[in-house]
Amino acid sequence: MIEFETRTKAPQATTDSKQSRIVNGKSEQRLYGENMIDNTLSIYPRVLLRAGSCYGSRCNMAVSRGTQKAFISVLVVALFVAMPADSTADDWSQTALANAKAFSETLDTAAVVIMQNGNVVDQWGDVSLPLNCHSTRKSILSALFGPHVEAGTIELDATLKELGINDCEPSLTDEERTATIRDLLKARSGIYHPALYETASMAAKRPLRGSHKPNTFWYYNNWDFNASCTIFENLTGRSIFEEFESRFAGPLGMQDFQRERDTRYVTGDDSVHPAYPFRMSARDMAKFGQLMLQGGKWQEEQLVPESWVRESTQSYSNAGPSGGYGYMWWVGVDGVHFPGVTLPEGTYSARGSRGQYLVIIPEWNIVVCHRVNSSEDGMKVSRSEFARLLAMILEARPEKNES
Repeated sequence: MIEFETRTKAPQATTDSKQSRIVNGKSEQRLYGENMIDNTLSIYPRVLLRAGSCYGSRCNMAVSRGTQKAFISVLVVALFVAMPADSTADDWSQTALANAKAFSETLDTAAVVIMQNGNVVDQWGDVSLPLNCHSTRKSILSALFGPHVEAGTIELDATLKELGINDCEPSLTDEERTATIRDLLKARSGIYHPALYETASMAAKRPLRGSHKPNTFWYYNNWDFNASCTIFENLTGRSIFEEFESRFAGPLGMQDFQRERDTRYVTGDDSVHPAYPFRMSARDMAKFGQLMLQGGKWQEEQLVPESWVRESTQSYSNAGPSGGYGYMWWVGVDGVHFPGVTLPEGTYSARGSRGQYLVIIPEWNIVVCHRVNSSEDGMKVSRSEFARLLAMILEARPEKNES
């Protein structure tokens, strides 16, 4: 399990410094290409020890123990030098990272975690403090759907009528109940019933009931997201919070998540479908981002089907200046994802009110997690402010330094 430390400066290289890395969920020391980890950290030490034993005992009994150790050390150093290394924190521009951190301190940023190739490149703020995830919870629910879709427990093309899904008065029309689970995940249900836990701006933008047929129009719709959770729980027989704890929090070794403390349902008179807020720390959310970056695989276990990661993070709708929208994930399209930042194809993100962002950039093997403490009055980081911070962070990456 990778351990995050709260620090304000990337560690300087020393003769005994250690870098932390998640490789398919395993914490490793030293940094190598993904396909070399197991050989480097498992096979080669045993080979070297055997070589040293042979050198000292079988091949030359007169060689001292100290000489054996020196021989092994030379082999280890030669092997490490010969093998290509992934980028580490020291490869990033420390000046550019310091500038990014200084800029974030002018905002209401509570915590930032930056990772590349599974390494914690830098982090600042209280990365261990559980904060309201707001709408990033929807992307978590999307990921939880994957294993059950693959197992056949959930059929994405089942209609709300088939599933027995309705709502309080004014209840759903026959046409609205032709919407499918897939339509809800894409926010294309055409159901504009009042919903719980939505912002005033979301409610103000809600189209009129019956104005669009299912799967003909995209509207970022809390009714779709809340009803998706109801459907998930009905079909799996598990609460979203129990499923998250057993499928993600436990296997990923999340350090700060406590289900009873950090989860709750929000109910009300407007709808029978509750919202499902989470609290999660920046370092735990970054681990979830790393899981997605690794195609849903952690250690040797495929927690989320790789095919689902691909399917759910494709764009199915034009989301304007945010690019596109997948299955409850925001998706970059033609470099468009955040204002003023050009990102490679395949980039996607989870986003939440007041400045919660989890950005995943597979092309560069980068995860960036940004949190705001929304429990404090007035705390907010706008999309344009975060975009500027993200641009400054990405200016520090090794590829920029080499150009």
